[in-house]
Formats: sequence, structure tokens, C-alpha cells
Amino acid sequence: MYKIMNMIAIAGFSAVLLSSTPASKQTANHRYAIEAIEQSQLTKDQEGTDSLLQYFNETTNELEKQVAGLSQAQLQFKSAPEKWSISQCLEHIVLSERMIFDMAKAALTKAPQPERKSEVQMTDDNLKTTITDRSHKFQAPKELQPTGIYKDSKTALADFRAARQPVIDYITKADVKDLRNHINDYPTGVVDGYQGLMFIAAHCARHTKQIAEIKADPNFPKQ
Repeated sequence: MYKIMNMIAIAGFSAVLLSSTPASKQTANHRYAIEAIEQSQLTKDQEGTDSLLQYFNETTNELEKQVAGLSQAQLQFKSAPEKWSISQCLEHIVLSERMIFDMAKAALTKAPQPERKSEVQMTDDNLKTTITDRSHKFQAPKELQPTGIYKDSKTALADFRAARQPVIDYITKADVKDLRNHINDYPTGVVDGYQGLMFIAAHCARHTKQIAEIKADPNFPKQ
């Protein structure tokens, strides 16, 4: 589990941020972060899962916008031999959606720990920003290494929707307070169950950015 979380861009970021902050300010920042989270918790609970569903909808739409109508040549294009193609990015997203969702569900089957909510120091927006930061790159584990199976975007998007729909269904039926009360230890710190599900959409957003980078390559096929 930790290996996968490292791969999808969360591991190491907290350490990077803290290492650039003077020690005298770290304690104050820690206190302010906890206070901000506590003050916003009631608002989060009142919002329900609408905001989370909206983020899933946004990331779905952006991925579809980036890949709809691409030709086989465009899907298979690589800017360099060691780089991923758009086809490989799509395959990785589909594989990851399923695996991360399975992990998130497994964590949510454990007993809630509302007494640990103050340990969650990363806000939802921080989590999104951290995961989608493409300045940090990670190698996917063997289980999520893509081969480039998709020859057309229609098939790829159909598989993506099939992988994502169970996540949407789960969130729709979930109770936000219960999600927030499930506290999980990740490599860089503590997150709640709501953020564990948000992780899925943010991971998709990260690789959608990668797809946009591939399309921006001057040698990307015109058709």
C-alpha cells in the first residue's frame, strides 16, 4: 500500500515543505494548521459529499475533453522512448482507479476514530495541489505499469467510466461525517476517509495533466 501511495505522488511532499520552513516557524505553522482544520470541520460536514462528487465530475470531464477523438497515432505517440504515451496514461488511470478505490474502501471498513480528527493536518485543497504537482515524478509499481493497450479513445473512456462509476455510487451513498471520522495513516501523515476517496480523483487529474503535456509536444501527430 505504501509503495502505491508513494507512486501516486503524496509521499515526500510534506517532508519537502517542512524542510524549507525554519524550525521556529514549524511549531507555529503546525498549530495554525490544526486550528484552521478544526474551524473548517463543521463547514465540511455541512457540505456533505456534494463537493467531492463535483471534483470527480470535473476530473472526469477534463479527462474526456483531453482524449476524446484522438487517433491511434496520437494515443501511441511518445515524446521519448522512456516516456509514457497517452494510451499508457489512460491505462494507468483505469488500473489505479480500481486499486486505490479498493484500498480506500478497506480503510473505511475499520472502526471510525473521531478522536484523531485533529491529527489531519492536510486540507482538501492541499491534498489536491500536492497530488497534481507534476514537478515531482514517481515510478509506478509493477501492478500499475501500463502497456499501451488502447487503440482508440472511445474504448479507453468506456473502461474509465466503468472503473469510476462504482466510486461515484459509493460516495453518493456515503455519510460525510462517517467519512471524516475514519482516520488513516499515509506515508506523509494522516488523512480522513473523505480525502482517501478524493485521492482517486486527484490522481486522475495528475495524469490528465500529463496527457496535456504529451499533446503539447511539438512532434505530437496532427491527426
